[in-house]
Amino acid sequence: MTRINSEKIRKLLQVYFIVGGNNCYKNPAEVLAEAIAGGVTLFQFREKGTGARLGLEKLELAKELQQICREFSVPFLVNDDVDLALLLDADGVHVGQDDESVESVRQRIGNKILGVSAHSTREAELAIAQGADYLGIGPVFPTTTKEDAREAAGYTLIQDLRKAGFTIPIVGIGGINDKNCASVIEAGADGVSVISAISNAPSFMVAAKEIRNQIII
Repeated sequence: MTRINSEKIRKLLQVYFIVGGNNCYKNPAEVLAEAIAGGVTLFQFREKGTGARLGLEKLELAKELQQICREFSVPFLVNDDVDLALLLDADGVHVGQDDESVESVRQRIGNKILGVSAHSTREAELAIAQGADYLGIGPVFPTTTKEDAREAAGYTLIQDLRKAGFTIPIVGIGGINDKNCASVIEAGADGVSVISAISNAPSFMVAAKEIRNQIII
């Protein structure tokens, strides 16, 4: 397996859906299948926070969602849990600044996709140097989905990184929906990652489609 190239990553990041069982008011498998039908291009399994599954329950849910992704040829990433990602032979991992070091994760997962959350130019530089394939920048807008979310920072870091010549693929995260997603792309991101804008919508397929229509011309 060769490492994925930046242009392919840019396309995958366009409509990036992140969800766990505790983010859904319906069966997570149903939510994911409908969201993919609406145009999701990349999926991250993030089972964290109040009410999150643990142990075997978490593993079984991950397997179920991974199978759906495989059926629709959508890459399946795991948030933080490198052991789980390796056990499932997931397509990649996303880590934050408080998780296992980027350098360590890259060594463990080989050429699988590696995303890293960054909140400053220095963090971005370090993530790139240690092997990140893309950066997650945010929260762009206020969000209540992530319990330990930082204060919303707007587009500033995305714009600063692009002005400084950073070409690494970037996905914006935090409070993004069909009404504001286009502005995140205009600021310099290659895609948007969403949780509740899809998982809490009346129609998961329609919600994903509306976001896709706003950012993919």
